[in-house]
Amino acid sequence: MTQDVKEIFGSPGGSLAAKVRTLAPSMTRSMQRVAEAVAGDPAGCAALTVTGLAELTGTSEATVVRTARLLGYPGYRDLRLALAGLAAQQQSGRAPAITTDIAVDDPIADVVAKLAYEEQQTLVDTAAGLDTTQLGAAVTALAGARRTDVYGIGASGLVAQDLTQKLLRIGLIAHAHSDPHLAVTNAVQLRAGDVAIAITHSGSTGDVIEPLRVAFEHGATTVAITGRPDSPVTQYADHVLTTSTSRETELRPAAMSSRTSQLLVVDCMFVGVAQRTYESAAPALAASYEALAHRHRTHPR
Repeated sequence: MTQDVKEIFGSPGGSLAAKVRTLAPSMTRSMQRVAEAVAGDPAGCAALTVTGLAELTGTSEATVVRTARLLGYPGYRDLRLALAGLAAQQQSGRAPAITTDIAVDDPIADVVAKLAYEEQQTLVDTAAGLDTTQLGAAVTALAGARRTDVYGIGASGLVAQDLTQKLLRIGLIAHAHSDPHLAVTNAVQLRAGDVAIAITHSGSTGDVIEPLRVAFEHGATTVAITGRPDSPVTQYADHVLTTSTSRETELRPAAMSSRTSQLLVVDCMFVGVAQRTYESAAPALAASYEALAHRHRTHPR
């Protein structure tokens, strides 16, 4: 992602926190402690040597260095410099983030504010971590596909339906499958030139992985939209699009925030495809609007 897009969609602190949340499942517990420390207190950690940070987190120097590399820095020195720069920006007067924990007795106005902030942060984190090279490749495949099948269960199934409806309205052939049996029997019919997309926040939903595997083995181009870049679904994906991984709470299941990030990725894919196929997409979209226009007109009683 280019620097200007990062500046628009989130502060460096937000990007670091997003990266920690995304990579946490692939870290050991000791590496998670290091990552959580640097994301939570960049100023304090920037003042520490590698030995000091290891002692603070109850880990080893080797663990600190491995964590720095996993976060995208050549070594701890580079991470420390980045943390110092981040700390300087945070001390420049940026307003503190509001908490997103929702209590049972919170006033409804507080619930609105907290949820609005969490939705915004989810979008910021997803945009900051989205691999635009992978996104572009997925868009190219979709734009030229003979047919697209999309798999999703539960909340992810709603996102799958959203994507297929968008593609249908610009004249492309697309099907959403939430029934695992139908998904597999349809996947068998796919071949080179077709696209199969699996949407699963956990990346381990068997009913979504199986049809993607079948599509992959039959030569279709496969795409995984997931919050876990190292999850089982990715082994059958030609292209992986990572969404934000938000913390689940009792009053706000992960499915709510994961759907928000998935919808952003889906919208990005759709707009990219519409751009690539504009000459045919624009008339098709206009025709679909015209076909539904009479349903939106007010009729006198």
